[in-house]
Amino acid sequence: MNSGKLKFSALSPLIQFIQKSTFSSFLLFFAALLALILANTPANSSMQWILSQKIGFSIGEFSVYKSLLLWINDGLMSIFFFVVGLELKREIVAGELSNPKNVLMPIVGAIGGMLIPASIYIAFNAGNGTESLNGWGIPMATDIAFALGVLYLLGPRVPIQLKVFLTALAIIDDIGAVLVVALFYTSEISTFNLTIGLGILSLMFALNLLGVRRVFIFAVLGIGGVWLATLLSGVHATIAAVLAAFAIPADRKIDKSDYLNSISNLTKKFKTANKAEKDEYLLSADEENIIGEIKRISKASISPLQRLERSMHGLVIYFVMPVFALANAGVVIDSDWMEMITSPVALGVGLGLLLGKIIGIFGLSMLGIKMKLFTMPAGLNTRLLLGVSFLAAIGFTMSLFINSLAFETAIYQEQAKMGILLASLISGLSGYSIIKRELNKIDMKNETAYRTEKQENEKVLVG
Repeated sequence: MNSGKLKFSALSPLIQFIQKSTFSSFLLFFAALLALILANTPANSSMQWILSQKIGFSIGEFSVYKSLLLWINDGLMSIFFFVVGLELKREIVAGELSNPKNVLMPIVGAIGGMLIPASIYIAFNAGNGTESLNGWGIPMATDIAFALGVLYLLGPRVPIQLKVFLTALAIIDDIGAVLVVALFYTSEISTFNLTIGLGILSLMFALNLLGVRRVFIFAVLGIGGVWLATLLSGVHATIAAVLAAFAIPADRKIDKSDYLNSISNLTKKFKTANKAEKDEYLLSADEENIIGEIKRISKASISPLQRLERSMHGLVIYFVMPVFALANAGVVIDSDWMEMITSPVALGVGLGLLLGKIIGIFGLSMLGIKMKLFTMPAGLNTRLLLGVSFLAAIGFTMSLFINSLAFETAIYQEQAKMGILLASLISGLSGYSIIKRELNKIDMKNETAYRTEKQENEKVLVG
């Protein structure tokens, strides 16, 4: 019984993340739909005017002014990448990515799901000019919030192993996306500002090693130092957010055994403490002090990394991602929409996501199983793996983000958005249908087996 509770406890951060992705996927879809509607109404000109407004600050001769769209893409999305970085560190330190047996199949699938989509995009755009080729990173991305949201719509019948596989796959995919942005989608680099950023980042890691656990200190250094210096350096600021996340302490001041002993002792003290005259309404000073100590050690027993991840996750999925979608998902659909869909950029992005992810994830995973590099996870089968590969082809948020970095020409951005939206819609519906059909078959088989076993037991009892 205890071992079962421990297993559930170990998976609880992952399960909480999966559960939170349900409503957020609807919100994200609504924001994208609203952006699409606004882009094709007279409100589009007002929307573009708002997004182009310059916002910033000046301190003496130092000033930073950027358009609202850039603050959304460089600022708000840095919050998104910071949470991604926290999740990555947690998974590497003590989660699914800490066990090599759990990650080999998702690693193979994720690598295939990045390389093959990029290859398909390059094949469609090889003769279409240098800027067009620059979009090869767009179909490499998986939108974990959307994919898990669709998967969770299927209810509790979905095997937890399938959710774990998709989550691990998407996390590894996020690592790839971060590296792609860092290495290939940066502007001219200011060595001076980059050196300052790296120096402050080194200070954050040093403070971590010295035992500093005040989140406020890391926030000031991360935002006012690393993020701002990186923004001014020319390296995309979201990379600073990921690196800053890795500097956040993952260990606790108080371990579990000390925490339990302390709570036990404080509970005993609370029972024998002096009572207030009207203790049904008020606490005595002794009782208040004991409760304050319980709060202090309870906070110290949770790592800063976990506290930040839990507190910021809602901000990201309920605000940052929908605002980003609203600002970036709008596509102007006019009389030449068919030409847009059939353009090399749209086909490269759309088929890169839809076919590339399926071939890369499902194909290489099955090849690895055939070659006995790893085995199919318990509770999964070929059809469920195919269905989840379709869900991984939902590129939405990350694909739109890379699209905003890849192209300067507006028509290429619009064509890529068309490919992203269509591929994400088709892959989401296809993945949902495949998994639902397979789960129904599994339920029917289990029901038939149960009835057969019941009949055999009844015959034995009669005999």
